[in-house]
Amino acid sequence: MVIVNGVPSSYVHLTDPTRLEFEYVRWIGDVLDLLNAPLAAPAPLRVAHLGGAGCTLARYVMATRPGSRQLVFEHDAKLVELVRQAFGLRREGGLRIRVDDARSGLSKLWEASVDVVIRDAFVGDTVPEHLTTVEFGHEVARVLAPHGVYVANVADRAEQRHARAEAATLREVFREVALIAEPSQLRGRRYGNVLVLASNAPLPLDALTRRLASGAIRARVVPPERVARLVAGLRPLTDPPATPSDRDSSGGDQDLSPTSP
Repeated sequence: MVIVNGVPSSYVHLTDPTRLEFEYVRWIGDVLDLLNAPLAAPAPLRVAHLGGAGCTLARYVMATRPGSRQLVFEHDAKLVELVRQAFGLRREGGLRIRVDDARSGLSKLWEASVDVVIRDAFVGDTVPEHLTTVEFGHEVARVLAPHGVYVANVADRAEQRHARAEAATLREVFREVALIAEPSQLRGRRYGNVLVLASNAPLPLDALTRRLASGAIRARVVPPERVARLVAGLRPLTDPPATPSDRDSSGGDQDLSPTSP
């Protein structure tokens, strides 16, 4: 178990990377399993992970999608060092870990260069605001292939205010936006994780609904038409206006030449 500032962040099974203990991580695993179906064999994926922690999902993709290429952005250099030592993660199996802010790292990727972007980045129990805005959504859409899928994890209260705000924001960018959560949270009874799925291609919602209904912890898919009603009237989240100092520093020497994952 990886614990960051007293908060359980990742569960890693050292001998079985397909074992996903956290419920929302299992849901993301289900989404990954259903992409490109019904191919005879799971095809490799190009995946960008925003937030690494124990690299649970990166290890899952390595095990279930041989030949995949993955890039993990994790801003905490000490955590990256710890995870590499504890779990033996090396630059192998198509997996690379970079110490970088998620948005900064994403900006350096080629257009349409990844199949899946997974955001699981938090400061405490809150997603950094610059990873929730419509401008960030456009950056995600830029790096995704036309069939690509964005999966965002939101830790939310019973009212799902954060998830609904992010869904409203992503609807400004993507044609399809859906939610996944436990039924009890959707009824306003608990705090928990909500996944926001977004794509400009059809999402595998029928197969996903069946998969989630049969899981150890049942979850429900909120389809795009229902999401549209849930977020009606909500304004999209946006970046704050640039300050003069931001504009002055934007032309620095940082190498922003794009790289593929």
